[in-house]
Amino acid sequence: MSATVEAVAGVVGLVIGSFLGVVVDRLPRKESIVSPPSHCVACSAPIRTYDNIPVVSYVLLRGRCRACGAHIPPRDAFLELGTGIVFVLLAWRVASVWALPAFCVLAASLIAISAIDAEHMRIPSPLVYATAALGAPLLVIASAGTHRWSALLAALIAGAAAFAVFFALFYAVPKGIGFGDVRLAGLCGGFLGWIGYREVVVAFLLSFILAGVPAAVLLVMHKVQRRTQIPFGPFLASASVITVLFGPSIVHSWSGW
Repeated sequence: MSATVEAVAGVVGLVIGSFLGVVVDRLPRKESIVSPPSHCVACSAPIRTYDNIPVVSYVLLRGRCRACGAHIPPRDAFLELGTGIVFVLLAWRVASVWALPAFCVLAASLIAISAIDAEHMRIPSPLVYATAALGAPLLVIASAGTHRWSALLAALIAGAAAFAVFFALFYAVPKGIGFGDVRLAGLCGGFLGWIGYREVVVAFLLSFILAGVPAAVLLVMHKVQRRTQIPFGPFLASASVITVLFGPSIVHSWSGW
């Protein structure tokens, strides 16, 4: 894709990242993500438009509310910047511009899910369902634009298979994963299945590697115990985004061995 598309994707990502800050803050508390408008959680002063520029406003305000001087969580700036970077990478790596909106929706959702799961140890089901509801028609549009109608069937099969596998793990390994992880697996499996079945395998293998290595290191260092719960959502989300970006290349490399 052209540099223009990448630049536009980056700007959109910064804006979406700003909205994700609201989602991550309010959704766990079951508050509306649209009303009231953005405001300081310390003094309730509304955030002015010129103080709501992604990343730039945080830097200029030195991470403080203009009205009361309260600290603004650095998490908000990281969400904005991280989402912008991921959107640029997607515009660079996704094979067709038709598929870009669908995978940007997936990436934005996974970023929010990771932040919430890391902080609250749960994955909000409304966010998973909303992503599926918004992503499904976008994948249909992507199939129409790329003439890959069979990819939709592959997405359904992969999503159902991923859900079934994690559903089995949920009952086979008590307290190993939560049911939110089961829903998330189905969501990621569906999107990745649109790319290809082998990419689904890559993503889930990678997720267990990403989760297992740090856990093993922390266990050896006696920082955690065997029964310590570690959120799996961020690892599955990271593996899924990595696979969207580089999965076809990884599969090609494997097939050459």
